[in-house]
Amino acid sequence: MQPVFRHTLKLALVSAFVASSAFAAPQSQDPPAPTQDPSKTPAPAAQPAQQPTQQQSGSQPVQQKDTVTPRNSKEDVEAIGNRGVGKGVNLYSLEREISLGKQLAQEVERSSKLIDDPVVTEYVNRVGQNLVRNSDARVPFTIKVIDSDEVNAFALPGGFFYVNSGLILRAQEESELAGVMAHEISHVTARHGTKNATKGELMQLATIPLMILGPAGWAGYGLYEGLNLAIPVTYLKFSRDAEREADFLGLQYMYKAGYDPNSYVTFFERIQADEKRRPGTIPKVFSTHPPTPERIENTQKEIARILPARQEYIVTTSEFDSVKARLRNLMFSRKVTDNAPGKPTLRTKTEQSKKQPTSTDPNSTTDDDRPTLKRRPDSQP
Repeated sequence: MQPVFRHTLKLALVSAFVASSAFAAPQSQDPPAPTQDPSKTPAPAAQPAQQPTQQQSGSQPVQQKDTVTPRNSKEDVEAIGNRGVGKGVNLYSLEREISLGKQLAQEVERSSKLIDDPVVTEYVNRVGQNLVRNSDARVPFTIKVIDSDEVNAFALPGGFFYVNSGLILRAQEESELAGVMAHEISHVTARHGTKNATKGELMQLATIPLMILGPAGWAGYGLYEGLNLAIPVTYLKFSRDAEREADFLGLQYMYKAGYDPNSYVTFFERIQADEKRRPGTIPKVFSTHPPTPERIENTQKEIARILPARQEYIVTTSEFDSVKARLRNLMFSRKVTDNAPGKPTLRTKTEQSKKQPTSTDPNSTTDDDRPTLKRRPDSQP
């Protein structure tokens, strides 16, 4: 019976992760050294030019203390990488989690188009790997870019991480992109996906005695099979507590990597302002846990409480601007190619009905491409 559980759980996991939204073998445990480490990029030249942007977007940057007193290791940014993040009830070993993530990633790639431009992919991977090195990650990360206008990013169990091109284009600074990526990396370091899957499996196992001992017998197992599809989907939706933890950890990771944590709040506030102007525009990356005023306030409190002030932060880089411009040109070229004349197009029934001839003459001509039946001249009435 265990193989059945595992198979159905995998199918539900795939649908859940893809709906919220390649595959190379996992990298070595130590991510490859970048050609240029963003955390060592001089920030003073870029920071002054970006500070007015932060102030105009909403609240002022959070005032941070020179020294902070962590209440536990989870609040100590100096202990990142040597603390028990991700512990808890989990039926998945790290090896099994990586194997599961690889299978899910293959499903994602079957239904997605990846950006293969080496400049864009190398840059996004380098920013992500820098965040991973400054996190509590215990698995290697494989980071790729999906060709999609949707503002979204998601990380599968085992470190298989996808960033939509729409998110890169929506971010105004590198630190905003890094903040969202750090949040998604946190879901992997905290092992939220497999913890939720564990809850689903435990619920499944708890129902077995009732079915075997109950009067329905094997008929009850059929009902169980049907219910099995709903259990993992329910538990794979990250709870508010999980999202809050991802916010908490993500702030620490981007701070540890050298980025200004206020940029995460700035991005929140801009998304919230867009939603007020045009309801229903919240990107998928925030669909399950939108950037409410309470969430923004909690994030600001955490910045002030656990992150000591620094003289310099990375706000953005000239490389981010050049990669963003390059990606925009790639997306524009793709749309021009897709809309080129002569390419096959699909028409709706409504469009076809508008082209229907109004005349009753069977010999009348029309520009409709559909085949028509005509009577032969020598046919008998």
